[in-house]
Amino acid sequence: MSWAPFFLSLFFFSFTCQVHQCRAQDYDDTDAPKKAALPAAQDNCDGIFLSYDFISRVKEYPHVKNASAQAWAFKSMASVLNAGNVELKGWEIFIGFQHKEILVSASNAVLVDGDDFPAPVGNGTHLVGYPQTDLKTSIETANDLSQIQVQIEMTGTQFGVKPPAIPMPKTIKLVMDGYKCPAATKKSSSMHVCCVRDPKFKVKKPKATKFLPRQAGDLSIIYDVIQANEANYFAQVTIENNHPLGRLDHWNLTWEWMRGEFIYSMKGAYTHLKDPSDCIYGAAGQYYTSLDFSPVMNCEKKPIISDLPPDRIKDEKVGNVPNCCRNGTLLPTIMDKSKTKAAFQMQVFKLPPDLNRTAIYPPQKWKINGILNPDYKCGAPIRVSPTETPDPSGLASTTEAIASWQVVCNITKPKRKSSHCCVSFSAFYNDSVIPCNTCACGCPNTDTCNPNARSMLLPSEALLVPFDNRTAKAKAWATMKHLGVPNPLPCGDNCGVSINWHVSADYRKGWTARITLFNWEDNNFEDWFTAIQMNKAYPGYENVYSFNGTRIPELNNTIFFQGLPGLTYLMGETNGTDPKHSPRVPGKQQSVISFSKKKTPGINIVRGDGFPSKVYFNGEECDLPTVFPKASDAHRSLVSLLPILFLTAMTFVLLTNLHLH
Repeated sequence: MSWAPFFLSLFFFSFTCQVHQCRAQDYDDTDAPKKAALPAAQDNCDGIFLSYDFISRVKEYPHVKNASAQAWAFKSMASVLNAGNVELKGWEIFIGFQHKEILVSASNAVLVDGDDFPAPVGNGTHLVGYPQTDLKTSIETANDLSQIQVQIEMTGTQFGVKPPAIPMPKTIKLVMDGYKCPAATKKSSSMHVCCVRDPKFKVKKPKATKFLPRQAGDLSIIYDVIQANEANYFAQVTIENNHPLGRLDHWNLTWEWMRGEFIYSMKGAYTHLKDPSDCIYGAAGQYYTSLDFSPVMNCEKKPIISDLPPDRIKDEKVGNVPNCCRNGTLLPTIMDKSKTKAAFQMQVFKLPPDLNRTAIYPPQKWKINGILNPDYKCGAPIRVSPTETPDPSGLASTTEAIASWQVVCNITKPKRKSSHCCVSFSAFYNDSVIPCNTCACGCPNTDTCNPNARSMLLPSEALLVPFDNRTAKAKAWATMKHLGVPNPLPCGDNCGVSINWHVSADYRKGWTARITLFNWEDNNFEDWFTAIQMNKAYPGYENVYSFNGTRIPELNNTIFFQGLPGLTYLMGETNGTDPKHSPRVPGKQQSVISFSKKKTPGINIVRGDGFPSKVYFNGEECDLPTVFPKASDAHRSLVSLLPILFLTAMTFVLLTNLHLH
């Protein structure tokens, strides 16, 4: 028997297998590993089982040689399964993306901070369920997967992971009080984890309820359904400020309708656009063929809503809603508790298949902002117990809303160069002012200036001059002080409000400072306030003389200032005495603040202990300089001469005594 044909066949078979295997690993343009089989760990989980499966990816344009810069379109799926015996309400998960991912879409879930897709999630992201926010147990549903499990199909873009490596997240976990998650188990293109109830977690149950408890937050928005019909319902939206330093002026509220709803009428607020065309030419017009759309308030998917002015508070047609019509102002509780709420009502029409009284879904992706106020990040609506209100008839009974949802918004710290106000520092021992940082509130135009250069020192009188008119003063001051003049010059701070903190005196028993507020905006600020945090000097605070001052020790040693009666307006910028030649003049208010050294031994004012660590204006955290004024040469030389004068005097006395003897 000849072995040649056998070896030839074996060689050919081996060659074809290698070619097939090589082609299966060709990831130049696409990568599609098969979805892993259901892990056995799911059957052994007595809690919430989370999984993440990478499905496929395709190279995106442009195609680049640098592998770390190449973009890939990926598809993946995450699942949340309630494998325990307790219903999971308002589920929230964290997926630890780590490859500069941009999430383009996600089914059955929304981003917890209300951001729109596409959204950068390279540092991980939180997802909450929509419309299925709760997961029942297998026991109460006879193992109905549609009620106990949710699957999230995701598409997005990731960078820098060259095939055959698979761009997996760092982790996946449940973000819920009362649960703890071990490290996720990873295998190739899949990862999973079983999160179990924490036996040490004590659940506070004030009363039995099938809804989630109301959450604490800086700003709470309640969406109450107060009347329900088959095709429409009436809702009341209540906004409440709970933060002692939080504030909103001329607030704008927006959300996104997810199921084709539109606002037919509204009381207590108004939408910026009143245009029925989206309804007439859209799905609403096709269904409501006989409805008159001319009086419709708004048909946008993302309406923008604002408060009414005070003169509409008694208007029967558009006003007459409790807590409405305050021109969009929400004050902190420390100023006026009666002005911490806003409310409005609206009639909402629905579309199929939601045409029954109980098919009500709140809008998603809530956002709210004001003018020169803090930035708020809002979470997704959670179902809470129905709101109870006193019976309008005056009887000793309460009326419950048909359904209620809560949206919690929290203040976020301003990012660098994105604040709305800034602070300058100055002191009696240095005649230069450290101005606001360059681009403290952003730089829309950097063609003729340097956004990264350090701001130039100024003479004190330059603080009263708009930035565009400070160039000559800044250059002259630099020449006088033998300082360099950068080319190009640094950009301005571009802040609507600036605050100067000036250490004005330092003596044996105490010291004083002067705070000055400058309004560079055209509009006035009514009921303004500012607050400062002092690290070392707070215990020594004595008095403020032109403002009303309040200590808030529980808020990181904060001192709260507001205008006295008759001084509650911070006026806007006005024209100078000669509009053609004089620069515009900012609105200004100032006061002297006194401090004692009795309770702050060792405080060193000249070394910077007299400057605040944080400054707020109308709730917004202002941008602060990174350095303090230093003692000038004249001040230092005066101090250094004292020992010399003392030694000279002592030498003179000794020589005189020797001469006498």
